[in-house]
Amino acid sequence: MHNVTPMLARKEDRDREEPSWSFPGGVVGFAAYWLALAIPFMLYGSSTLFFFLYTWPFFLALLPVSVLVGIASSVILRGQLIWTILLTTLLVIFLFWLLFTLLSGW
Repeated sequence: MHNVTPMLARKEDRDREEPSWSFPGGVVGFAAYWLALAIPFMLYGSSTLFFFLYTWPFFLALLPVSVLVGIASSVILRGQLIWTILLTTLLVIFLFWLLFTLLSGW
């Protein structure tokens, strides 16, 4: 005979799985990165390409930062997608603007 104690499976006793909010936040951060990258082209035209030619490593380094900002904002806001999109987009655009003005010497 095995030494096993039978337990009844109740709905209240089961471990509830927390939903994963990191994936939508990462997607929002990735999309916000490309939106923020397009804004200088819309404002300054094709001459921005020459500026990015020499400073691309700095802007490329913002890609994982943007994804992490999206994940963090999604987790903090508990998966509320509209607020996550708004907060992530604003933060990523602010980071791009900060880096762009820092590198351009304005």
